[in-house]
Parts: sequence; structure tokens; C-alpha cells
Amino acid sequence: MAWSRQREYPQQVSTQRDAPDSEELPWPQRSAGVLLHPSSLPGRFGIGDIGPEAHRFAELLSRSGQRLWQVMPLGPTGPGNSPYAARSSFAGSPLLISPEGLVADGLADAGDVGEPTGLPEGRIDFEAVARWKEGLFRRAFGRFDRRRAPGAEEFFEGSAGWLPDYALYMAIRNHDRRAWSDWTRELAAREPRALADARQRLKDEIAFQEFLQWAFWRQWRSLKAHCNGLGLGIFGDIPIFVALDSADVWANQRIFRLTEGGLPEVVTGVPPDAFAATGQRWGNPHYRWDVLRDEGYGWWIERLRHTLEMVDLLRIDHFRGFEAAWEVPAHEETAMNGSWVAGPGRNFFDRAGEALGRLPIVVEDLGIITRKVRALRDELGYPGMKVLQFAFGDDARNPYLPHNYPANCVVYTGTHDNDTTAGWYAALGASEQDRVRRYVASDGSDIVSDLIRVAYSSVAEIAVVPMQDVLLLGSEARMNVPGEGEGNWGWRFRAGQLDQGRMAWLRDLAVTYGRLPGVAR
Repeated sequence: MAWSRQREYPQQVSTQRDAPDSEELPWPQRSAGVLLHPSSLPGRFGIGDIGPEAHRFAELLSRSGQRLWQVMPLGPTGPGNSPYAARSSFAGSPLLISPEGLVADGLADAGDVGEPTGLPEGRIDFEAVARWKEGLFRRAFGRFDRRRAPGAEEFFEGSAGWLPDYALYMAIRNHDRRAWSDWTRELAAREPRALADARQRLKDEIAFQEFLQWAFWRQWRSLKAHCNGLGLGIFGDIPIFVALDSADVWANQRIFRLTEGGLPEVVTGVPPDAFAATGQRWGNPHYRWDVLRDEGYGWWIERLRHTLEMVDLLRIDHFRGFEAAWEVPAHEETAMNGSWVAGPGRNFFDRAGEALGRLPIVVEDLGIITRKVRALRDELGYPGMKVLQFAFGDDARNPYLPHNYPANCVVYTGTHDNDTTAGWYAALGASEQDRVRRYVASDGSDIVSDLIRVAYSSVAEIAVVPMQDVLLLGSEARMNVPGEGEGNWGWRFRAGQLDQGRMAWLRDLAVTYGRLPGVAR
């Protein structure tokens, strides 16, 4: 897998410490990484972004012996602000665009950026951030000249397969303020005359949406090039399912199980389990896998191709849905009365591999995993996930205990859906806490660090630690509580929380346990 060395956009101080000499960084290789979504970065604009703070964070990771920066999906979010329910699988989130990057490109003045007021530092107020950034973006758009913008020809030509539909969808939605299934019948059904009328009527708003995507693409490409130049790979994330109210579904209705009115016949989720008595009804429409198969999985392959242009390694969320997915009639209020419905299985991955080559994929294989799901994962050779927070609920055969790991896996202390490790441990009963302490040979006084060390010392090819655990934070720093629609995704860390000694310790762990190839202790 080639990680390019090209660099562009605001110049950052390069600290290429321990970066591999080769232009090719093999994967998988024994390495370590940190999980942090760009929105959680520090900064003065109310939300982390992909500008200078992201470049500085990449340099920090490189100096700290990390070889992977894991992020969540990067698309424009809808209600609830979840990265896993984006308006598009192809577009980037405008909220992640850096104001400083617009200044560097001559599209904004320092005075336009200034010091925003009323935006909290440690938590994202999404509505306030969106209002402030939209004003800035519209002023910047007034200065944008598509004919002279750096890389514009390359971007617009390369995005022709998805950008026109996305920009039109967003223009109509911002004007109409309703889900696409509630638009006029002609627009919802994408009748050619209605689409042509909308393109003419909303041409300025369409151009604005296209500008935002160019700005995101330009800044993200710069950040990725900087990361790769430091020997740091971007570890991305792609959800198996997409949001109903999205450009994906509106523009590709034939591949989803929808009624003539654009509503889902069935929705996806997971059945009742120990964590949710009525299961989880996600509400995503399910695919018509037969239609996709007959079309050579073209939409999915382009989705993978596009995402792999933006990241170096890719986690597929809810991998088990490719073997079988929990399908619930759309009228049901809970996920209890659903059934398992077969997915495309290996045929999908074989066709994707023929089109794209060997896929650098990690599969999310957590939850209800059957023998068939494990067999599919192993046949494909993709690494699965191990989460230490799941390891201590029963006996020594628990598959999440490190002595049971295969090398071909990625170990986490926790994920974006878990409590922080400090919060998780504090909530355990006394007997479970004792099991944890005995396993890590610790008195429990610094259990988070003990578990990070266990992850690094394991045979797992890759070890990933959420930034909250690096910073030793408690439940107040949790990113997401599954099943709760509000109050998630807003955590940010402050620059002052970083301790250089802590980062040096992380690097020492990477060297000690062979996760920084070619570097002697």
C-alpha cells in the first residue's frame, strides 16, 4: 500500500522522526495508533477541524511512536450529529473545514476569522458552530473563483460521479427543510424535468455546496499528505448502512428496499441482547443486495474506492451484516420483531477485490458473531477487533483476553461506543475489578495505563487507544452512548491536557513492544 509523500497547503513544521525510508509502508505491520475524530481536536472555533491543529496532532502522534491515526466517518452529519448517519457517503463534513485554511487560500481575512464568541472550548455546540461557520463559508464563497482555485479541475472532474447529486440534494434540502421523502412527488422520484428546474432555480446554492466540498477535499488531501510524510497512516471508518435522509438513498433508490413514496419497507438494527432488552432499531434502510449484485456492486465499489483515496486503512462497521443483517418491518417501534436476512457474503468482497485489488480492511466483528460470520472473516483474511473492556466478564476462555488473540487482529482498550477505560473500571463491581487487577498484575492505582500496556504487549498486529485513555479521562469524556439520540459526539480535548511525559511514555511502549519497526530502545 503506497502512502504518498506529496505536501500541499499551509506549511507546517515537519518532524519526520522515525519515518520509514521506503515509499511503501507494508500493511499489516506491528504498530500502534490513537483513535480521535478531528472534531475532538482543540482550537478556538468551537469544533476541531482539519487545519493547523490537525497537522500539529499528526506530528505529536509521530513523535509519540504512533503509526496510525484512527478517525470516524468524515461525512456531513444530520440530526443527532452522528458521523455514522451522514448526508452522504462521499462528501466531507463542512464543519471540519478549517477557517485558517480558508485564510491561507486567500478566501478569508484574519479579521473574518477573528475570535468567535459564545463557542465553548471543551464541548461542541453543533448548532452554534454551524451558524458561525456558515456565515464565514458564504463570505469565502463570494471570493471563490472555480477557474483559478488550486486543484479545482482535478477535484470536480474526479467527483463527477457523486458531487452533482449531493450538491443538488443539499440545495433542495436547505431550501425545503424537509427529508427528501417529503419533497414533491416529482423531486422525490427524480423526474428529469423537476431536477432540471431545481438545478436552475437553486444554481447558486448548488455552487456553494460544491465549493464546500472542494474546500474540504483540499484541506483533507493536505492533511493526509502530511500524515503520510510523517510515516503516519489514516485509519478510516465506513458504516455498512447509510442514513435514509441522504443523497446516497435519494440518488440510488433502486438499490434500497423502499416503498414508492420513498419510505423504507424494512429497517436495520440488532436484536435484543444483554445491553438492550428491545434491541436497537437503527432506522437505516436495507439494501436490495440482488439488485446490487446484478449491477456488479457498482455503487458499493465506488464508495470503497472513494473512501480508500481518503484513508490508508479502513474499518468496516457492522461487518456481520454482509453475512446476515437483522431486518425489522419499518412499522415496528422496536427491534424485537425482526429476523436475520442473508447478505451478499464473499461474492461482494470478491467482486470488490477484482475491481480494487487487495483491500486494506479491518472488520468490526463485535456483538452477535456466529460461526458463519467468523468463517467469512477468516476466509477473506481480514483482521477483526478485540476490545479489552469486553474481556473480564467470564472465564479464561473469553476471546477478548489477550492470551486468546490471533496475531491478525486489532486490539482496543475501548472504542467510540464504550465508556472511557477509567469510567468503565470505576463502574465495575468489586469482583470484576479484582479480575482485571489480577490479569494485569496491578494494584489498580493506574489501571488505564496498565491496560494500555497489556494492549501494546499483546500479539495483536495493531493496538489502538482512544485519546481519552491516553489522557486518563473519566466518563465525562465519553464520545457516544449507543441508543441515546442526543448529547453524543461532542467531546473535545484541550491542548493543556497533553502531558509531554505521557506522550514520551507512549512512545517508549511502542519501542519496547516492537510497534515502532526499526527503532531500537
